[in-house]
Amino acid sequence: MRFSPELEHMSSAILSLLRGCKTIRDFNQVHTHIIRGGCDQDHFLITHFISICAAVLPSNLSYPTAVFDCVTCPNIYLWNVLMKSYCQNSSLNECFSFFKRMKRGLDVVPDKYTFPSVIKACSNVSALEEGRVLHEVTVRCGTDGDVFVGSSLIDFYGKCGQIDCARKVFDGMSVRNEVSWTTMMVGYLSFGDMAAAKSLFDEMPQRNTATWNAMIKGLVKSGDLNCERNLFDEMPVRNEVSFTTLIDGYAKGGDMAAARSLFDQLTHKDLFSWSALMSGYVQNGKPCEAVKAFSEMQDSNLKPDEFIMVNLMSACSQLGCSELAKWIDSYMKNGSFDLRRAHVAAALVDMNSKCGNMERAASLFEKMSKQDLISYCSTIQGLCIHGFDSQAVHLFDRMINEGIRPDDVAFTVILSACTHAGLVDDGCRFFELMVNSYSINPTPDHYACMINLLGKSGKLESAYELIRSMPVESHASAWGALIEACRVNCDVDLGEVVASRLFELEPHNVGNYVLLSNIYAEADRWSNVFNVRDKMSKSGVRKVPGCTYVESTMAA
Repeated sequence: MRFSPELEHMSSAILSLLRGCKTIRDFNQVHTHIIRGGCDQDHFLITHFISICAAVLPSNLSYPTAVFDCVTCPNIYLWNVLMKSYCQNSSLNECFSFFKRMKRGLDVVPDKYTFPSVIKACSNVSALEEGRVLHEVTVRCGTDGDVFVGSSLIDFYGKCGQIDCARKVFDGMSVRNEVSWTTMMVGYLSFGDMAAAKSLFDEMPQRNTATWNAMIKGLVKSGDLNCERNLFDEMPVRNEVSFTTLIDGYAKGGDMAAARSLFDQLTHKDLFSWSALMSGYVQNGKPCEAVKAFSEMQDSNLKPDEFIMVNLMSACSQLGCSELAKWIDSYMKNGSFDLRRAHVAAALVDMNSKCGNMERAASLFEKMSKQDLISYCSTIQGLCIHGFDSQAVHLFDRMINEGIRPDDVAFTVILSACTHAGLVDDGCRFFELMVNSYSINPTPDHYACMINLLGKSGKLESAYELIRSMPVESHASAWGALIEACRVNCDVDLGEVVASRLFELEPHNVGNYVLLSNIYAEADRWSNVFNVRDKMSKSGVRKVPGCTYVESTMAA
């Protein structure tokens, strides 16, 4: 369709206006110009209008769809641009609804640019049956031989765990490029078949940087640090992703010195590399180093994103520093961060809980659009840490009533709260709930909590029977909780039995000898005290003198 020079000039002017649109009102005004100028059938202009409108207002596809509907005979480019927008911003049902409408059209047939978007929509939600239907349609439309359609199908089958189907598509491709080879390799890596992935990597006629990075990422996932480093050193060209992936690998392996050394070699440090470094420090229990890294990043005039801030909040939670928590909270509120996003809200709740601002934590928790297990556990743990044990029990009951299924960690948190507060009935109720209603096998930590709870409340025989009934080998932590309870309750007879078991489990732990000695001392059985000390001497067990360690947080 050809337009006069006047219309072509108008089309160019309107395109310039389009690029400045930010709101629905802006698009309405530009659309009015399009209609008045007689450009509403200009496929080139309408294609750009729909593309920009969908990108700026992704949650409102009804408007670009209405503009599309005004075009008398939309060409395949118009169909494809709106199809892509549906695939990126709508549900799978809406995507397929528009795709079916396209198939019913008399003037267009889905082409090799249509299918990758729809197949990717299926991949994102692992919609196996829908993707298989699409695969059949690509065959009928004659596009299954296209390298990009084929690569999309390989990716789809790989993400759905159908690695044999992915390989069948790969083997059937007459033309393969670096994308199709890499996609097949990533499929094997996701499936956990490292040998097949490495074999394919070695077979590749050509590799791009993305291929090398994908292979290194797979090795990081498998924990093979030596192979990660060797492959990294072999890379002909490395980019920020290469460095960041290996930094993450070192962090996961606990080698933060190597991670920092590699980070310092980066000439251009972006948000991803800073985030990997900070996350590594947090994962390895080095919150002070994470905070220092954040300060360094700020000094480089790089503005943090929400992921950097979540890492900083995690570090602050480990430190329990209320002043830093207040600064972060203020920075988040005054910045352009969306505090409603689930991971951001959960991190804020956890930080305020761990740092003692339970009022703020509770307010943030209640404002969350949807509370999940993590946010519940963060709030419950914060209540426990700061002595609000009854409120913690109430919140745990509320979580269960709302249909959220607790895991073994959640039960450890609530059992610890019951132990701390001496809530025997609630503790026993939760323990039975865990075993009978949720079919969770108690861990040594669960047993230690229960034995500590029963012991502190004077129910020593019940605690002893529980420890003897453990289906797995009882750990020293459980017996240690019981011997402490024996000391508190001056139960010498049971204390001797428990100590005997602890000497078998931890023959060189001086604390067990000291506890038994203290039990005897409090019962005025001094001959037994001397016997314990004599046994310590003969066993070569020595009590280490106490000392005080003070760590300065001030700069030298």
